[in-house]
Amino acid sequence: MIDTTHFTANTNVRGGDEQLRLTERLARVDPQTMHYEFTVDDPTAFTRTWTGLLPMTLTTEPMFEYACHEGNHALMDILRGARYEETHR
Repeated sequence: MIDTTHFTANTNVRGGDEQLRLTERLARVDPQTMHYEFTVDDPTAFTRTWTGLLPMTLTTEPMFEYACHEGNHALMDILRGARYEETHR
């Protein structure tokens, strides 16, 4: 379980504010599937706690992490170059 608190006014997690508590859980449900479940609790922003569930299925395809590329204006060219290399092997 991942429990995150101490958000700031600059944090925008689905409309939450400084009172936000985000609880995340990862669970393997079978050899091919993992569930990512998150619970948002912020009594000053929402009328009640709410939860979401995202099933993640195992893949053999390459996965590219994109969250760390915020503000990376060269990313489109990097991806364009990778796609070119893939088609010209």
